[in-house]
Amino acid sequence: MNALRFRRAAVAVAAAALLPLSLAACSDSGSDASSSGSTPEASATEESSPSADEGTTAAAPFGPACASVPKDGAGSFDGMAKDPVATAASNNPALSTLVAAVKQAGLVDTLNNAKDITVFAPTNDAFAKIPKADLDKVLADKEQLTSILTYHVVGQKLTPEQLNDGSFETLQKGMITTKGSGDDYTVNDSSKVVCGNVPTANATVYIVDTVLMPK
Repeated sequence: MNALRFRRAAVAVAAAALLPLSLAACSDSGSDASSSGSTPEASATEESSPSADEGTTAAAPFGPACASVPKDGAGSFDGMAKDPVATAASNNPALSTLVAAVKQAGLVDTLNNAKDITVFAPTNDAFAKIPKADLDKVLADKEQLTSILTYHVVGQKLTPEQLNDGSFETLQKGMITTKGSGDDYTVNDSSKVVCGNVPTANATVYIVDTVLMPK
């Protein structure tokens, strides 16, 4: 009987000695998992969160005239983004007068082959503001027409933020000024951007409601 009691007491002592070690092991394991962030939830969060250096999405086209741009096809924003600027403009019915003028001046290849430019593109209505006799005279004078058209082109891609209060040299070598913020911008204090930040394969286009005239 004494021997049996002794064995039970020995087992109890051994169990009591092992319990703190087991608790310590469990505590250490939980601490490691927490500090390493290797829980399934943490891993999923890390994998799904974009890294800070992936950049942000470019601003979308803006302005009231953007609503009339086709939703699909070559004349849509996605379609224009695939073509160089003169070709892209030819697929937009609102720019047909500009496209005709560019062809008349022999500037199609010049614009299509340029890299990273900004084009301020007057609408048909913008050209209609010019008296017909004056417009016909300009269209018949290739040198003057080229001067006017290249005055609408800046040799770098401009973001909307750069237009807030900017001054830029054009391919014609004259200067244009821009002012505004948000979705409201003017060029040379007279021409309003009606659909801005339109991407093409080699240019950013800002469609304007008035033809810009170099000094």
